[in-house]
Amino acid sequence: MKKSALYTRTGDKGTTSLVDGTRVAKNSARIEAYGTVDELNSFIGVLIASDPLTADDRTLLTDIQARLFDIGSYLAAGNEEMTLRLTPRLDASLATLEQTIDALDAEVPALRCFVLPQGVASAAAAHVARAVARRAERRILDFSNEVDPAVLRYINRLSDYLFILSRHCNFIAGIGDIPWTAAIHNS
Repeated sequence: MKKSALYTRTGDKGTTSLVDGTRVAKNSARIEAYGTVDELNSFIGVLIASDPLTADDRTLLTDIQARLFDIGSYLAAGNEEMTLRLTPRLDASLATLEQTIDALDAEVPALRCFVLPQGVASAAAAHVARAVARRAERRILDFSNEVDPAVLRYINRLSDYLFILSRHCNFIAGIGDIPWTAAIHNS
């Protein structure tokens, strides 16, 4: 069996194929959207490799990575038939995110200020992933206002989850949140 080539040379002139075979520019809004989702997925991989995290955290993050692949495939679909076939079913995953957000939020001290994105390695990685999730949401909206609403809800809730996860990581490490102190002069 011949091993497939890692390179095809088909993108050497700045285009790439969608799932349906349509060729588009690599800097199109669609490619920016699913490329940012892919970047988010990679940062979640960095988060999974960071400590401290619980086994439950890693299990949920791995499921999130799979859902992000579903979303990326959906965004890369191309034609309407392929888009309908690849529309992800996110209701159960969204419910899990919301339940987890509530559970983690109940575990950490109440927050009454903005916090700096730092702390233990897993907290810092969660903050980076959160920021990329927010950008992914913006890129998806740049691509189309007709994206399945569940996709936008999932990405939005994912950024909320990553924020509370950062606080949870610092909490289980025994590190408090670092409050933001503004250097703004009000006169």
